[in-house]
Amino acid sequence: MQRGVINKRVCVLMSGGVDSSVSAAKLKNSGYDVVGVHLKLSQFCNVRDEYDARSVCQALYIPFYVFDITKEYNERVASDLIAGYARGVTPNPDVLCNAHIKFDLVFEKMKALKFNLLATGHYALLKNKNKKIYAAKDKNKDQTYFLWGIKKSIVDKIFFPIGDMEKSEVRALAQKLKLKTSEKKDSQGICFLGDISLSQFLKDRLSTCPGDIIDTQGNVLGKHPGHYFFTVGQRHGLDIKTGKGPYFVVSKNAKKNEIVVGKENDPALFSQTAKLMKINLLTAKDDFSAPRSTIWARCRYRQPLQKATFDVHTKTLTFAQKQHAIAPGQSAVLYKKIKQGFQLLGGGIIK
Repeated sequence: MQRGVINKRVCVLMSGGVDSSVSAAKLKNSGYDVVGVHLKLSQFCNVRDEYDARSVCQALYIPFYVFDITKEYNERVASDLIAGYARGVTPNPDVLCNAHIKFDLVFEKMKALKFNLLATGHYALLKNKNKKIYAAKDKNKDQTYFLWGIKKSIVDKIFFPIGDMEKSEVRALAQKLKLKTSEKKDSQGICFLGDISLSQFLKDRLSTCPGDIIDTQGNVLGKHPGHYFFTVGQRHGLDIKTGKGPYFVVSKNAKKNEIVVGKENDPALFSQTAKLMKINLLTAKDDFSAPRSTIWARCRYRQPLQKATFDVHTKTLTFAQKQHAIAPGQSAVLYKKIKQGFQLLGGGIIK
């Protein structure tokens, strides 16, 4: 980003945290016409976050607005989240939010207000003339896993200003600029739930529905309060008192309301392939064909990248080695390793 940029109006999504605060400051100091926007996503949002975002914008002398999109968020994200858990899969609300809210609904709203660029505090890198997305400099904070659903057509209209910074550098810059959020702790939960746990959110909407916990041979080992409170690979929270654990969730049968469990090394917990649906590619299909067929992929956030291949015709992701606890409903995210780093190729929902 260079100073002296003209006719570049950019909307920065301000969560109220240090990452979006520094993103706004960097753009403002680079000569962009910046406006801060805080999204009210649900009734559970922490009002302190809005206050902090407003305070940062005041300190930076940039306009600040609040978009109340609780209705749209409920329709496009929360309702899908609830329906997914009810079906027995494990959706990822952050992926849904980025694809359907931040980089779709909000982007269109800002275009209508004559802002042609959108920025967020995500840890991701945009490189090259065509602004391809790469994993962030800070590998521990990299958030490209949640960005695979962005429309390819808008990648050249977005900014990730802190993607080239370590988290420690972000906080140091916030302190230097005397931003209110410089020491604020990172949010650990799901953004639209605030201090409410996901299990409590689901319990209020899906109610308790007791069922059996069985092993892979069909033996009943215990009871559960509802299959939707558990996900494949989960260990904690299982009411099994055989004394032969620990057990892990191998699969779920929503129709029978059963949870199937196995020991840590149970073959049923491992798979080498995954079928994908709702695929979104940010690159050409040639990146998945010979002789460049080897890619890298992960099936959950923070999982180390694994060597794999992806068949765009059969929509099958095949790993070089068997993977532990691939959960239906989660995202499988695809990368290509090149000189500049790991390029985000796209992804899909595990079917």
